[in-house]
Amino acid sequence: MKLKLDITPDLVAAMAAEVKAGEKAVTAAMREAGTGLKTAWRGQITGAGLGRRLANSIRSQTYPKAGESLNAAALVWSKAPVIVGAHDTGPLIRSRDGFWLAIPLPAAGKGRRGAKLTPGEWERRRGLRLRFVYRRRGPSLLVADGRLNTNGLGVASRSKTERGRTTVPIFLLVPQVKLPKRLDLDRDAERALDSVPGLIVANWVETRL
Repeated sequence: MKLKLDITPDLVAAMAAEVKAGEKAVTAAMREAGTGLKTAWRGQITGAGLGRRLANSIRSQTYPKAGESLNAAALVWSKAPVIVGAHDTGPLIRSRDGFWLAIPLPAAGKGRRGAKLTPGEWERRRGLRLRFVYRRRGPSLLVADGRLNTNGLGVASRSKTERGRTTVPIFLLVPQVKLPKRLDLDRDAERALDSVPGLIVANWVETRL
């Protein structure tokens, strides 16, 4: 018995078309998976009450950026990885110098663009010195001898007779803080990964039809 295989132009064209369909299917699947993961992560962040601005730090990109490939890939990342990562892992935060973490109280107010003030910045802005108050039970304090204004902020007293002057707690001092875990990014990443084979098949069939 003699077998002979002839590679006709039609067969070559059909194989080339099938490869092209595969490239389109894989690239489209990775684009859909990446976009879906970006949307899911953004939804988690806003759902956790962390704000639209942080949610919009999540970006996605499909590679290759132009054209199609059987080796297409999608990358999803955050432009604020430290903040997002902290809410994803719930780390234990300690002071870098080994002493205290200063947590601003409402009377401290805010810095520029809503940023939290440090004790040094607060003293420069308010023109008051902070005083350390040790408490055996509960967090220690940094306080200022002044008054509360109508906005509830600690400011210097204007009275020459010290009338209305009071001790205003400005910062809580704690040795460490456990940040609560508010995100589960791995959950959505695993779902996106599991969806890829189905997306490839669906896009391949659609391409052929």
